[in-house]
Amino acid sequence: MVDVDKFSTGKLSVVYWDIGVDSPISPDTPLPPMPVIPPGALVVVGGRSPIWRYGRALHAVHGRAAAVAVYDPRLGGGVIVASHHPGFTEGMVVPTPDSPWAEKQG
Repeated sequence: MVDVDKFSTGKLSVVYWDIGVDSPISPDTPLPPMPVIPPGALVVVGGRSPIWRYGRALHAVHGRAAAVAVYDPRLGGGVIVASHHPGFTEGMVVPTPDSPWAEKQG
């Protein structure tokens, strides 16, 4: 978890959930355990994985977090895809330099 001091509401918890896989999987393969999500947190989902796995993860996390983003290595951050936080709008790119995927970008 990373604290980001960027928004007028003060510190914001950012939680990273890596759903990536190293080998082919089937649609019934369970997601990895969901990380602890503090109230008001931004959850960034990432990792190399089929699109349907992302759909499952986003469905699972929506409503538990203030905002949900998907990591995009080309943009170097998380793209907000759902938000209940006034500081985040869908389509906004949030820099995530401490994400577990940032180092794999190069």
